[in-house]
Amino acid sequence: MSSTDATGPSTATAPIITDTSTRADTRADTRADTRADTRTGTGTGTANTPTRTSRRARTALWSLAAAALLVLLTGLALGTGQVRMSTWDALRALAGLGDTGNVLVVQEFRAPRVVSALIAGAGLAVAGSMLQRLFRNPLASPDTIGVTGGASFGAVLMLATGASQELIPLAALGGGLLAALLLGGFAWRSRMAVTRLVLVGLAVQQGLAAAVNLMIVRFPAELASSAMQWTTGSLYGRNWTEVWIGGAAIGTAMVAVLLCQRRIAVLDLGDDSAGGLGLNPGRDRLGLLLLTITLASLAAALTGPVAFVALAVPHLVRLLAGPPTLGTLGLTALTGAVLLLSSDLLVLHVIPVHGLPVGAVTATLGAPWLLVLMIRQGRLPQRSNR
Repeated sequence: MSSTDATGPSTATAPIITDTSTRADTRADTRADTRADTRTGTGTGTANTPTRTSRRARTALWSLAAAALLVLLTGLALGTGQVRMSTWDALRALAGLGDTGNVLVVQEFRAPRVVSALIAGAGLAVAGSMLQRLFRNPLASPDTIGVTGGASFGAVLMLATGASQELIPLAALGGGLLAALLLGGFAWRSRMAVTRLVLVGLAVQQGLAAAVNLMIVRFPAELASSAMQWTTGSLYGRNWTEVWIGGAAIGTAMVAVLLCQRRIAVLDLGDDSAGGLGLNPGRDRLGLLLLTITLASLAAALTGPVAFVALAVPHLVRLLAGPPTLGTLGLTALTGAVLLLSSDLLVLHVIPVHGLPVGAVTATLGAPWLLVLMIRQGRLPQRSNR
């Protein structure tokens, strides 16, 4: 049904409107229809075409800038360290060319860490954006609904059993899914609205964090240091086996998220509208939520519970490029990778604290930035819901 059919008869048969308030209401309805068409991508009028075009151009511009910055940071991360080399030599070493010492340093020590930051940063950012849309809450993220706390709990519990290091990422994934089950169980029993689930998630996150801290306190000294990275998140000690397994899983989950964008765009219109368009809002929202939680758990399994990437990046992208679309989701992934990789560079080469986890830096950078965004959003004029 076109927007003309939805709003009433065409102007050729409608009576002439002379009342000022009626004309204002008509203009408001037209703007609402235009916004709805823009969100669903079905509008055919000329009023929303310049807006869509400018948003797409702005998104493409920011995406190119983020990609260029990501290439620059990658070259810097591969070439900087105790064994210094130029960016060109580092890229050649990554391809297996040049000095054998440089090839060893880049391929075996630096590249796995860099690739882990890129993959996990992109996955966390996309998961945060999806959760904020599904929960309709700007504070929703893996950090606030208990997913990262569950991943930490699973990993530390596996360490306590003395299991192989290769099983720890799987345990982290299982812990994230366990947190999701706890959240869903509490919400189902209390019949809580979706927008209030973040409050339950915070309780789940804090409870799991307390359990992790209790286990670490009771650990022997040789295990406590290994478990500490699962309290704040770290990229230290990543190897190619973890990178390939984690990258393949995160990549698969991100492709699935991209394929579901049309469905979530319909859900953005509200449950009533989504139901009228043929979706089952409860079932579809639950399926997308499980997919997003799986993505967040996989990212946390690779790096640990890195804070604020999933929470802050969607706000930054929304400020730069506007409402969420398929294009802004790609920009979100690029921005998350840039944020995590740049934070790791600060940890390694700028901050004079040996062994500082990258999660401490992301939290330090993300908290004030998010506060600025919230203050800015609070000062913006509120739009009418008419």
